[in-house]
Amino acid sequence: MSEQLELHPLCSLFPRLEGDAFEKLKEDIRVNGQCAGIILYEGKILDGGNRYRACLELGIEPWTVEADFDDVSPLGFVLSMNLHRRHLSPGQQAAIVAAGQDWTKASQQGGDRKSDQSATLHFDTAEKRAAESGASLRTQKMADKVQKANPELAKKVAHGEVSLPQAIKQIEESAQEIIDRTGPVARKPSSAIAQEALESAIAERDDARDQLADLAHTARDLELQVEAYRAGEIGEGEQKLLEANQKIAKLEAECRRLESIRDDWMNKHAEALKEIKKLQRRLERGHG
Repeated sequence: MSEQLELHPLCSLFPRLEGDAFEKLKEDIRVNGQCAGIILYEGKILDGGNRYRACLELGIEPWTVEADFDDVSPLGFVLSMNLHRRHLSPGQQAAIVAAGQDWTKASQQGGDRKSDQSATLHFDTAEKRAAESGASLRTQKMADKVQKANPELAKKVAHGEVSLPQAIKQIEESAQEIIDRTGPVARKPSSAIAQEALESAIAERDDARDQLADLAHTARDLELQVEAYRAGEIGEGEQKLLEANQKIAKLEAECRRLESIRDDWMNKHAEALKEIKKLQRRLERGHG
């Protein structure tokens, strides 16, 4: 077998398949063979990292194709192939697009002829990045903020290791620690602070709502599997039924946790609105 290939940075934006999902892919390749080629760019795997790993574990020589991106953006290609075909949360999608945009900028600054083709894909505004990721504008701005402040943390968000709200909290805590060490800085007007709190609350609510929708979809799939197992034979079917019920119980617990987060942020949203109205009344009295 040829020398092992590395993942291209754009491929690494996406989380790797693990557990049952990877085992199913590996079994499919074992039974049916590798039906889709592994796309290479600059000698590295741009798309097909999971297929490549499955082939290696099966002892199968991977089928690779060196792509020519003279007229196509490699970032656009990898997003098209993966961003909306995977079970990713809106926060993950936004983080992936934010990181992809940074890669585009770095490639253009490097002056490489092939990498310069990434200029054909423009995500130069938060609105365009949100349109590509499918996340809300506020969620995309949060992901952009994390990517700018801490790219490694943004990668964890993209891989589902840390939620976007948790990443924002870490960044804000780090910023506060710097302020505590270096002394106070010019304070923003109360109205600006209240507006930021409102935008953050809305973004958190939207993200929690999207995650709840994803979990509901997954729970329904598992329920259908349970129904199929119940209609099947005993023995192995009973074991699979037990495993599916355990997964459903975990999903229900996660749904309850997200509902609690959503309710908490809705309350913060309402409080932020009240604060903004108070500030507006004070400003009106001051101008009166």
